[in-house]
Amino acid sequence: MKPFTYERPSTPAAAATAAQQTPGAKFIAGGTNLLDLMKLQIETPVHLIDINGLGFDRIETTPDGGLQVGALVRNTDLAANQTARRNYPLLPRALLAGASGQLRNKATTAGNLLQRTRCPYFYDTNLPCNKRVPGSGCSALQGSSRSLAVIGGSNACIATYPGDMAVALRALDATINTVRADGTVRNIPIADFYRLPGKTPHLENALEPAELITSVTLPKPIGGTHIYHKVRDRASYAFALVSVAAIVRKDGTGRVALGGVAPMPWRIEAAEAELPNGARAVMSRLMADAKPTCDNGYKVTLAERTLDAVLTEAKEVSQ
Repeated sequence: MKPFTYERPSTPAAAATAAQQTPGAKFIAGGTNLLDLMKLQIETPVHLIDINGLGFDRIETTPDGGLQVGALVRNTDLAANQTARRNYPLLPRALLAGASGQLRNKATTAGNLLQRTRCPYFYDTNLPCNKRVPGSGCSALQGSSRSLAVIGGSNACIATYPGDMAVALRALDATINTVRADGTVRNIPIADFYRLPGKTPHLENALEPAELITSVTLPKPIGGTHIYHKVRDRASYAFALVSVAAIVRKDGTGRVALGGVAPMPWRIEAAEAELPNGARAVMSRLMADAKPTCDNGYKVTLAERTLDAVLTEAKEVSQ
C-alpha cells in the first residue's frame, strides 16, 4: 500500500472542499471495497477523507410518504429497518443477498452504490484494463468472460456492475442526493446515475469531482409482490451471475431490473409492458441488444428462466 494522508472533517462542506483541494483524494466510510483496492494498488489515493462523522446515518420518512436513507447507514441496519421491510421489502432482500454479515455491518449505502467491478482483469495488475488504466486495452474481450456482461458493454470494456442493492434501487426508482464542493446539491435519478462504458469505462457514474453522496431517497411505496432472486456459483458470499429484482402486481404488471448482466443495474421500462405475457416476452425486449461472448451466452437463457421463476413465485404469493 502506498503512503497517504488522512483527515476527518466535521461538515459535508469541509469534506467536499478537502476533496476539491487535493487531487487524488478519496472519501472513505466503511472501506470494505476501497481498502482492498488500495492494498492491490489498483486505487492509489494520496489522501483519505473520513466521512463517518458527518451524521448521514439516519433513516427517515419523507413528507410525501417515501423514505430517505443516509449515505452512512450500514447495510445491516437498512436491511433490519422495519419501514424498509414493510414498504420496500425488495431492498432488504437484495441487501441480505450480498456479501457476508461482517461486511454488511461495515458497508454503507453510498459505498455500496460506488463499489467497483469484480472483473478478474480489473484486479490483475499484470494485464491491460481500460477501467484501471484508461487506454491500455480490455483483456476480457479475448479472455475468460463467463461472469461478464452480455449487454451494455463496449469494445473498451465488458465488466459488470457487482452490487445487489443498486439493482433493487433501480426497480424502486430511487434518487441519489449529493452535495458539491460549492455547497450546491443535486438529486440524481438512479436511472441517470450509472454510465455505460463506451470509450471511457473508467468513468462509472455521474458524480463530479469532489461531489459527495449524502442520502438516497425512495419514492412513496407501490403495491405488489417484491422478489429478489440471485443466481450465483455458491450459496453465499458470491456475486451474481444473474439477479432479478421484481415488483409484480396482481394484474401481472410491474417492474423488473437485472443484475450480473451489464455494467450497470439493467432496466428497460418499455420491456415491463410485456410482464403479463411472461418472461420470454419481457426478455425479448429487455435483452434485445445482448451481445454475449462464447463464454457467457448462458446468461441470456438464465435471465429468462430466473425471471420466469420469479413471476411464478409472485403469482403463487398473490393467490
